[in-house]
Amino acid sequence: MSYFTDLALQYIDGEWRPGNGSWDIIDFNPYDGEKLASITVATTDEIDQAYRAAERHQPAWAATNPYSRRVVFERAVRIIEDREQDITEAIIAELGGTRLKAAFELHLAKEFLREAIQLALRAEGRIVPSPVDGKENRVYRVPVGVVGVISPFNFPFLLSLKSVAPALALGNAVVLKPHQNTPVCGGALVAKVLEEAGLPPGLLNVVITDIAEIGDALIEHPVPKVISFTGSDKVGRHVATVAASHFKKAILELGGNSALLVLDDADVDYAVDAAVFSRFVHQGQVCMAANRIVVDRAVAAEFTEKFVAKVNTLKVGDPQDPTTHIGPLINSGQAEGVTALVDQTIEEGATVLVRGGTEGNVVSPSVLTDVPADAPVLQQEVFGPVALIIPVDGEDEAVRVANDTPYGLGGAVHTGDIERGIAVARRIESGMVHVNDSTVADEPIVPFGGEKHSGLGRLNGEQMVEAFTTTKWISIQHGRSAYPF
Repeated sequence: MSYFTDLALQYIDGEWRPGNGSWDIIDFNPYDGEKLASITVATTDEIDQAYRAAERHQPAWAATNPYSRRVVFERAVRIIEDREQDITEAIIAELGGTRLKAAFELHLAKEFLREAIQLALRAEGRIVPSPVDGKENRVYRVPVGVVGVISPFNFPFLLSLKSVAPALALGNAVVLKPHQNTPVCGGALVAKVLEEAGLPPGLLNVVITDIAEIGDALIEHPVPKVISFTGSDKVGRHVATVAASHFKKAILELGGNSALLVLDDADVDYAVDAAVFSRFVHQGQVCMAANRIVVDRAVAAEFTEKFVAKVNTLKVGDPQDPTTHIGPLINSGQAEGVTALVDQTIEEGATVLVRGGTEGNVVSPSVLTDVPADAPVLQQEVFGPVALIIPVDGEDEAVRVANDTPYGLGGAVHTGDIERGIAVARRIESGMVHVNDSTVADEPIVPFGGEKHSGLGRLNGEQMVEAFTTTKWISIQHGRSAYPF
């Protein structure tokens, strides 16, 4: 099967069909510009059809024995394992991911599907005591009904499945809109895997479109009760505003500006390895990436020398080459934006340690230090291969610098003293901090999410039950109540 030929379609109510819009989304290979697919966009009418299909089919799915529901996800894991090479090639072609990145994404996708198998059995109710004699209170966990999922371009297969699979496992139906730069890996391929795994028609619908065509229809539609969005904080703010105005719950996994702290007692060689991976994995297009590398002056010279040396060994170029570390950014707009930001930061007075060039969408690594404290680059998420080394005097200043951002997604602390690392980590205002490891980490059963502008709510594990189910109180009066009139 050619994914980009056979799956360049909408998937609504169990049918693969072209969109009815008046224009096409063109899916390009970001490395060589090859046209992969042309997909006619879905209209607001098709958004309605997708949600109505989900609404019709969801009650029967919710009533299905959860032991039966989980079989779908068991099969999905086996399908991905059987087609791992083909899916790898699709990830490389559509989003410019390296082979290392594709393997990382598929590994996590399978792990999250395995967790969905378990989630099918976790919507547990409880019996709560009552102050009224003879009354029994039962609190049920029930599916919210229909969930709208909007996924990003950087890990499209994983991050679509990450919300879609748990929502389905817990008895919901889903309408998924992938990012327009990754419509196949983020949307159609997810639907194909679950269709072949035996998911009944209409429970997952994929609409490939753009806000230029549908506006806010995906969020405003009356059917979905929860909107799960992963993307930038700017768009996330809009999603939250629209969702709230229509009394919908929004689960928002947004951008980050993570800091990796290297304290004065850190293993410098190990910290260098962790920092290079944390900053440059998938060309820096990762919300958890270490935008800022905060290093104690006691080890700053040694760290900087070794960091620059390692960065200079990274191979940049064709993501098809298994030895490539850094491939292209997702599109020309991203490449031009990152290049302009580096130029601006240098003009503002930053010292250049490594200055990478730009060729097409491929942006080579840059490493800057002595960045002015008021430079805009320090306050924003940089979705590209740009590292900022910030020397500090002691851990108090390191914590202050780490917290000096509107974001609060992740971070890391490197130290020779584990308890010191934990103490520093607890002072960092973010949802996740990793001691003596990379800033880039995700696991199926730990709470994933951020503080401040990095999002609302949490995903993974039991947090999925909280996100995609609601509670229902049913009381039973045994005997007769006495009423005052």
